[in-house]
Amino acid sequence: MQVMKDDHEQAGSRGPDRPDLGGPDPAPVFGMLFDAHAAPLQRYLARRVGTETAHDLVAETFLVALRRRETYRPDAGTARAWLYGIATNLLRHHVRTETRALNATARLAAADQVVSAGHDGRVAERVDAQSRAAQLAGALAELSVADRDTLLLVSWAGLDPGEVAEALGIPAGTVRSRLHRIRRWLRANAPEITAESTKDESRHQEEGESARR
Repeated sequence: MQVMKDDHEQAGSRGPDRPDLGGPDPAPVFGMLFDAHAAPLQRYLARRVGTETAHDLVAETFLVALRRRETYRPDAGTARAWLYGIATNLLRHHVRTETRALNATARLAAADQVVSAGHDGRVAERVDAQSRAAQLAGALAELSVADRDTLLLVSWAGLDPGEVAEALGIPAGTVRSRLHRIRRWLRANAPEITAESTKDESRHQEEGESARR
């Protein structure tokens, strides 16, 4: 009886971030995971591959998670990192689509900037925003797949370096050194993306703190 109690306490101490997926009925816990993570995952994927593809990827992510639930180890990482890892693997089938979209965004924003350059006031502000968008998209398109995944899982998805390491299956030290190298390159080649990255990370951090209160 004492052993059963200790096992129950150990499972409960993991909390909602590290649920036990090995129960006989996975529906309730997967419903909880979907409610907690589907919407932010959808937003993250939509920024990378568009709304329609993102919708399909979210559905596929949870289907894969359900089928492979026995591979999840609560002691090894959070359910969120596990789900984003699955989504990242699925996303890599759409790398060409993402890269084409980024390059197209950069070209269109730059072209529209030239057309609108003669105006002033609010139009000038829009042109400035389009210029930043072109630089952002162009810089992201130049990153390798691994670097882009690492950067965007932190700056757009709001994962911390430890969770990114769990999602990508690499050491946390590799994530930190990779981020340092990426940001150094961005500061030299695309300062606007560095500013946006910092802004997004701060927003995600504030949202996470609010959710924990």
